Amino acid sequence: MQIKYVGPRPEISEHGVTFKTGKEDKYVYLSVAVQILIALDKNCKDEKTYSYSTSQRTLSDMEMLDTMLKFEPTLEKSVIEEKASYAKHLDEEIEHIEHREHMNPLNKEIFLNNYKIMKEYRLQRAVNKMYYMHCIKEIVEVIKKEHIREIDAPFQEKYWHVLQTIEGSLISLKSSLNCDLKIERDKDNHLIAKLFIHESAK
Repeated sequence: MQIKYVGPRPEISEHGVTFKTGKEDKYVYLSVAVQILIALDKNCKDEKTYSYSTSQRTLSDMEMLDTMLKFEPTLEKSVIEEKASYAKHLDEEIEHIEHREHMNPLNKEIFLNNYKIMKEYRLQRAVNKMYYMHCIKEIVEVIKKEHIREIDAPFQEKYWHVLQTIEGSLISLKSSLNCDLKIERDKDNHLIAKLFIHESAK
């Protein structure tokens, strides 16, 4: 199952296709998430705090996939099943438009064509998000297993987004783990994002 960049979220109507600013393809965050996964697993034996550096090499699509498979051998099977479910959802959207009896026939035809043209685009965006969310799940498993207590990263949009997703995933577990995502300054006065993970008081 391929990982590849497609683009921001499309807005589809009978008037055409536009792209939603700020709704970026999860592909752009996946490399950061995989790098965090690698480093947490590699360094956690000695340290419970992890600092992410922007100097780390960007991974290829195949390297990202190979890394995630080491943590989740059934990953591709899961994504194939999730993709099939999403494809069914897209087909149901098209069917819903086809049954709009009061819609102008020409507008309906244009609307349907726009949906069909964008189907593969939307499917690939969904697959990228599936891989991203599986990577976040793998990170959470390492955090739980190795009792990671802090993850530091540059205060930049991609890193902040990934830390927010990790925080949300940890909170959704409804376990004894609590999180605090904060912005602080390092010894060189640079802004950094810090995700603190701790056990809730009993």
